[in-house]
Amino acid sequence: MIKKVLQWFLITVFLTGFLVQTNIEAKANEKHADEVNQEWWFKKDKDNPRQVEGLPNLEGGDEEAVRRPISNIVLQQQYPDTVILRGPDTANRVALTFDDGPDPRYTEQVLDVLAQYNVPATFFVMGARAEAYPDIVRRMVNEGHIVGNHSYWHPNLVDGDIPTLEHEVNQTEEVLNNIIGYRPSLFRAPYGFLDNQAVEKLAEMNYNVIGWSLDTLDWREPPPEDIAFSVLSNIHPGAIVLLHDGAEWDGDRTNTVQSLHQIIPELQELGFEFVTVPELLNIPYQK
Repeated sequence: MIKKVLQWFLITVFLTGFLVQTNIEAKANEKHADEVNQEWWFKKDKDNPRQVEGLPNLEGGDEEAVRRPISNIVLQQQYPDTVILRGPDTANRVALTFDDGPDPRYTEQVLDVLAQYNVPATFFVMGARAEAYPDIVRRMVNEGHIVGNHSYWHPNLVDGDIPTLEHEVNQTEEVLNNIIGYRPSLFRAPYGFLDNQAVEKLAEMNYNVIGWSLDTLDWREPPPEDIAFSVLSNIHPGAIVLLHDGAEWDGDRTNTVQSLHQIIPELQELGFEFVTVPELLNIPYQK
């Protein structure tokens, strides 16, 4: 009897020790996994070359999450004196336009390429980013480019909130006037989203609403060859081409920059002349 009790006691001690050891090892592995995970996220944030401290983000969300290819043709038909999507097709002239800058990661690269080919463009800038990087905006103007209003924080303006629209536009207008000495008369809506109320308010504020006739969808970050192909295969006289020099904090416009080395010389070889939007449309760029 004593022998059997002793055997059961030894078995119980063995099993208890085994379970305790297993639990300790499990907790140790879990702790190690947490440390590795935290270290990975730290390195991810630290090594991410796209992040720029102080870069104002897009209030309405990144292009990929919010925007879809859209058409403002109906609005243009309803408000032909305010909403403009393309220029006249009587001459081989086209306008390159860039949205969401100034972005210190990519805008100056775009400016370098434009200067290399002696091509003017039109930049629709965010007020918050213009205020953060005024020297880049001054460079745009000094190198012969036109600056337009693209709202202050890049919100989605299609919700009937006219006071927000007015505040966004006026705040950006004031910022740009302080930087470049004029108040733009060109406006492009964030994501291209507008409604009747917004268009009527913008007309009242003496703005021309500039859309586009050729959307490269470069915000999806396709290869440079695909961005260039979307332009070269759809180009037409009077085209207003939509591109982006700015991105959300984790976005990348490197492919857009590289695509310009294909787009510009090939269109020049085809006989197209690059002009600014106000030159293409024969409208003023300032109030």
